[in-house]
Amino acid sequence: MNAVYRRKNRLSIEEYVDGILSGNRVVLSKAITLVESSLDEDNQLAEKVLEKILPHTGNSIRIGITGVPGVGKSTFIESFGSIITSGGKKLAVLTVDPSSQRSRGSILGDKTRMEQLANDPLAFIRPSASGSSLGGVSSKTRETMLLCEAAGHEVIFIETVGVGQSETSVHGMVDFFLLLMLAGAGDELQGIKKGIMEMADAIAITKADGENKKACERAKREYQNALHLFSLNESQWSAPVLTCSSIDRKGLDEILKVVEDYKAHTLKNGHFFKNRENQNTAWMYEIINFAIQQRFYKSERVRAIMKPMEQKVKTSQLPAISAAREMLNHYWQ
Repeated sequence: MNAVYRRKNRLSIEEYVDGILSGNRVVLSKAITLVESSLDEDNQLAEKVLEKILPHTGNSIRIGITGVPGVGKSTFIESFGSIITSGGKKLAVLTVDPSSQRSRGSILGDKTRMEQLANDPLAFIRPSASGSSLGGVSSKTRETMLLCEAAGHEVIFIETVGVGQSETSVHGMVDFFLLLMLAGAGDELQGIKKGIMEMADAIAITKADGENKKACERAKREYQNALHLFSLNESQWSAPVLTCSSIDRKGLDEILKVVEDYKAHTLKNGHFFKNRENQNTAWMYEIINFAIQQRFYKSERVRAIMKPMEQKVKTSQLPAISAAREMLNHYWQ
């Protein structure tokens, strides 16, 4: 019954491509569902659709947005997104959550968090698939991003929901990486990973309203001082620190100006397209590595000796490197 249902809902390559290029939101949603599918036949169809729409991609600015818990990402994205759409530009908001393997994300949850933006005809909100299909989470987000670009979305927000690995994944698929921070009590830099700050192309201190304004200005100075300790990366861009209020909608225009300045700067020095080329190459190898890993763990030869090998490593009867080599030898045989 499910197979019949899927076949009935599957469109032809031409229907997907024509619908996407015409900006049909229903067809775009169906194409994203196709890309997220774990069925081999869907994967093959999705690849053909992606090949057809590829010449129509790459015309957006891709912005990664991450932040500490409680920073107000959803409120910020809704307010910042409204500024984008009020300028007549089409916006797509995609979320990445590697931790939600069981739930696979919640479209309803994302749309109720950003109710105003969800009802904006120029905005499209979609959570990323969190399953373990070919390419993993970040691959599906990249493919969804390409579909949205082909559908005419000029700005793409990619929001990290999880923490840790997701920041690196998102940084590897965007043009501009925005780090949202809070002005908290005590040392604002406490517990902030140096690596995440080094990835940021701009830092925005949120909730700069009411009595919190002075604390935000203090935090801004502290982050500026901390960033001066970092050397410039390949983009040769010095990350600014700004303050903003998503509720009062203050400071958001300045953040948009920074994004535009960054794009102009990196287009001028050649980093913009060089970065995208490197990301595309890394994406290819990521998919290869993921596919090899999946095939290895599905191998009957490997599965037959995996538990005994685990036990030997646990009880120190065999070094981990020896157990790994033996399982790899079984696989290659």
